[in-house]
Amino acid sequence: MRRSIAVIGCCALLVGCASLKSVRPALAPAPWETRVVELRRASSWRLDGRAAVAFGQQGWQASLDWQQSEAVSELHLAGPFGAGALDIKLTPAGVSLNGAPPSDEVVTQLEDRLGFEPPLENLRYWLLGIPDPGSDFELTRNAQDRAAHLSQAGWTVDYDAYLPSQGDLLPGRLVLRRAEVRVRIAIDRWETLK
Repeated sequence: MRRSIAVIGCCALLVGCASLKSVRPALAPAPWETRVVELRRASSWRLDGRAAVAFGQQGWQASLDWQQSEAVSELHLAGPFGAGALDIKLTPAGVSLNGAPPSDEVVTQLEDRLGFEPPLENLRYWLLGIPDPGSDFELTRNAQDRAAHLSQAGWTVDYDAYLPSQGDLLPGRLVLRRAEVRVRIAIDRWETLK
């Protein structure tokens, strides 16, 4: 009888501990300044999403896969059923398209295919919700201490939504604008930030 009471008591104690653990408050998010430093150091990450581009009376939509590894950005864009797929790679040597080596011709071809000059070097940072540290910017933050509006390199970036990822909030929807070009990006999934 004493054993069964002791076992019941232990079980009740364990259940109580488990329920206390589940209601423990979440850690407070890191302040903006700390997050910016951490996100700038993130050397390896990946996202999957979609992009919609409008310029003048034209536009296009595509799936968007971005993989960042150190100083190398790899971007895959594809229309419905893989139509018009583009593999873009940005390295310290320059931009390559569909495996062609970096050159001025590749950059021109990319601009012709997309319909505008993409801000690839800046986009690596903007996708993370932070400004590129290489140039001046203006920034306003939202109530969660995340970027709400960013102006940099002749572009404006509005952050419409954030997604929970690894105990933080990372951009889920953003809109880039420059002159007549509007780029809407919806991110479906983030993978490890290292």
